Amino acid sequence: MKKFILSATFLALAGLTAANASEVKDLKTTAIVAVQDSAVKTPVKLEELPEPVTTALKSDAYKGWTATEAWSVKEGAKEYFLINVKKEAETGSVKIDKDGKPVQ
Repeated sequence: MKKFILSATFLALAGLTAANASEVKDLKTTAIVAVQDSAVKTPVKLEELPEPVTTALKSDAYKGWTATEAWSVKEGAKEYFLINVKKEAETGSVKIDKDGKPVQ
């Protein structure tokens, strides 16, 4: 009788272990997707910005704002300039393409 109870207990534990192992196996098949920023930023001196960009920064749309830093950004097929601007205590950034047009 002891052998029967011991065998039944062993089979029950083996069954539980197999059930838990299959649950872990299902978790391993879950796909994990990571999205990485593919934009490439290169610092640009403010005095080296193209003329259309500096003209756009002097327009009424950015009146009172002063450019503080600039980067050339290549994001896939898009190319634009990311320019940090400051107006008194406010700060912000604008995206302008090489032709001086705002980028969305």
